[in-house]
Formats: sequence, C-alpha cells, structure tokens
Amino acid sequence: MEIFKYHNYAFTKLLVFRIQMVLAYQIIAVSVGWHIYEITHDVLSLGLIGLAEVVPYFASALFAGHAVDHYYSRRTFATLSALLLTLNAFTLMALVLGYLHGNHLVWIYGSVALTGLARAFIAPSYSTLFALILPREQYSRAAGIGTTVFQIGLVLGPAIGGLLIGFGSKTLAYSVSTILCFGALVAMLLLNIHEPKKTESTAVLSSIGQGLRFVFSHQVILAAMSLDMFAVLFGGAVAMLPAFIQDVYQIGPESLGMLRAAPAAGAIVTGLWLTRHPINLHAGRWLLSAVGGFGFCMIGFGLSTSFWLSALLLLLSGVFDGVSVVLRQTIMQLATPDAMRGRVSAINGVFIGSSNELGAFESGVAARLMGLVPSVIFGGLMTLSIVGITAKCAPKLRQLDLNQLHP
Repeated sequence: MEIFKYHNYAFTKLLVFRIQMVLAYQIIAVSVGWHIYEITHDVLSLGLIGLAEVVPYFASALFAGHAVDHYYSRRTFATLSALLLTLNAFTLMALVLGYLHGNHLVWIYGSVALTGLARAFIAPSYSTLFALILPREQYSRAAGIGTTVFQIGLVLGPAIGGLLIGFGSKTLAYSVSTILCFGALVAMLLLNIHEPKKTESTAVLSSIGQGLRFVFSHQVILAAMSLDMFAVLFGGAVAMLPAFIQDVYQIGPESLGMLRAAPAAGAIVTGLWLTRHPINLHAGRWLLSAVGGFGFCMIGFGLSTSFWLSALLLLLSGVFDGVSVVLRQTIMQLATPDAMRGRVSAINGVFIGSSNELGAFESGVAARLMGLVPSVIFGGLMTLSIVGITAKCAPKLRQLDLNQLHP
C-alpha cells in the first residue's frame, strides 16, 4: 500500500509471518476440537482445551514481555515461537499416524499446552517489531491492515481445517499446519531490521511490576483491556461449536469450519473499512457500542436453531468484534512508550489471550451445568452487563478521542 512504500518489504514479511501463524493455529484448533469431541462426546472436554492452553500461557506471558523489552533481538523470540509451533503440529501429525503411543488425550492436551507457551512470545514480539518497522503516524491504518490480515487467517484457517478434515483426514489437517508453521519460521528468518540494543538492566520482577503499574494507572488502557477480556470470557461461543454442529444442527465437520470462520469474515469487512476510514472521534463510544453489539449477537446465536441464521449472527459478531480489536490495538500503540511495548503487549495478552482460553473453559463448565443453549445466552447477557459497568466506571474511555492519546 502507498503509505507503507518506504517500509513495504519488512512490513510485508511481518504480515506473512502473522498470517501463516494464524492459519496454522486455527487449523490445529479446529482439528483438535473435532478430534477430542470425536473421542469423548463431552462438552467439558472442549472447555479443557482452553484450560490446557491458558495455564502455560498465563504462567509465561509476563516473563515473555520482559524478555522482549530487555533482550536484544525481538526477532529471535518470534522465530523460536514459530519453531515450537512447527514441532507441535508435527507431533500431532505423528500421533494420528500411529507413531506415538499411549493416551491420545494426554498427547493432545500436552500439545495444546506447548501452543500456549509459544503464543506467550508471539504477541509482544509482533507488537515491538510493528513499532520498529513503522513510523508513529502510520500506526492507526497499519493496525487496521494488521487486523485485516489476522482476520483473514481466522476466516481461512477454520474453513480450511474443516474442509481438510471433512474431505481428507485429521492427518492432512495437521500436515498442512506443519507446513504453514515452517513457512512462518522462514518469513521471520528473512526479516532484516535494525533493532536498537537494550542497555537497561532491570530485575525481572521489577520490570514486570513497572509494566503492571503503567497499565493499572492508565484508565483508558486498563478499561479497554478489561472490556475486551470480560466480553470474550463470557460471550465467546466458539469453543462449543463442535457440540452445536453435531448435536443441534447434526451436520459434518466442513460446516464447523464455516461457523468458526464466520466471525472472522465479518471482522475482515470491518478491518478493510477501518483501513480507509479510521475512527478517531468518539473512539470510546464506538468501542463500547461494538462490544454491546457483540453481546446481542451471542444471545441471538444461542436462541437460533438454524445453521444459516447462526452463521449470519456469528458474521455480525465478527463485525462488532473487528471494531473492538482495531480500536483496542490502536489505543495500545498510541498510549504505550516504546520502552514498555513488550510488557504492555504481554499484559494485554494475559487479559485478552487468556480470556479466550478461560472463556472456552467457562463455556464448557457452563454448558455442563446449564445446558448448551442457556450457557451461550447467559454469556451474552453477561457481556452486556460488562459494557454497562465499564461505561459507568471508566469515563475517560467513554469520552475518548484517539487524538487525545500520547505515550
């Protein structure tokens, strides 16, 4: 794109890395969900996927943020993450081919745990590389482009995963994931940028404490993170889709990929629009309204018994979520000092990334206790409650224009 003319090659390589990682992760997520539900036919086992990923992620994310901020090469951490995911996908492929013996669930949940460890380093590495490659005045549009690329991966990944399982096999799906992870590894190895050396020597816990104090003292950043975290924690229904597909709609795995891709398809439309029409005025109101719209879509999805109506509602939820994601990322990039980007991104990952997996666990527990459909409706209602609480308790976010932000 024209505004990225000077930095085009480095930014393109970073986006290639990102989309291949997202594609691989999403294909694995679809395959693992189908694989486990095929073995257990238990909604709680789907929730445990999220728990298996979030524990190592939560335990290592803050240390990952410190490492990215204080050690010389951020590119190295992104490279090692891609390598770990490559080995993980290869392990799953070997499992279904029969080369690994023992309890399949133990192997699968173990691989999910390693995925959580790798993800802890991806977000802070991407955030710091993003800021090194691009000048500040391009952050808003670049966030829209990066989000669009990310959402394209979220659309294509589940769709490809469902098709590979439905018309091929789990082996084929895991094999394609392995190739994509390796492609991301190559893209990062080819990324050549100048990374300023870090001379600051700060104890790990003190460094993490600095990041936490910054986030918790910044009402706008804290409110934006909290809003998204609780909305995803209670409002996400993606983890339960294998159960909806098999028990409610009674159709095949290729349709699972379609439903998983629907929210991201909506977010792509939003991302493309915001790339050309970035939101600056009344950004806080837009953010609160978008999360509220997401909650209403989840309630509608829970009430729907039609596959196509459900797909439409998930598509609309992605439109609202796309607004939320772009605004939150732009707020973080504009308000965070360069020296703290890794730690703030890691803290954001703990808020947002862990909420995806904890949300999957919460969905599994709620579905076991309340039933599948009531649990989704409950989650949507909780999301609307969170929007109201945030609007009342965080007036700076409610009144925010992006031009008010500075590090």
